[in-house]
Amino acid sequence: MNKKDLTSEIAARSMTFYSAGLSKTAATAALDTLAHIAHSHLTAPGDELTLPGIGKLVVVAKPARTGRNPGTGAEIAIAAHNVVKFRPAKELKDAAK
Repeated sequence: MNKKDLTSEIAARSMTFYSAGLSKTAATAALDTLAHIAHSHLTAPGDELTLPGIGKLVVVAKPARTGRNPGTGAEIAIAAHNVVKFRPAKELKDAAK
């Protein structure tokens, strides 16, 4: 499912929950706002953003390490960096079964 499909689905299902419903434009704006909030709040290790019923986005620090260039086999230094990990909620795990 891509962004266009997701916003269409949100707009279609919002008719069930809200009498006026959401337009596709409003659904796109809501999705873009959620992405902006995630970008601005997930900056340092330990930061997290909970999406109720879906899961949690958590920033984790990855230490520096030595890796290998797959083409040449030469060792390369990989700098320490932060990554965002997704931890699914129990409801999402149960729905996938």
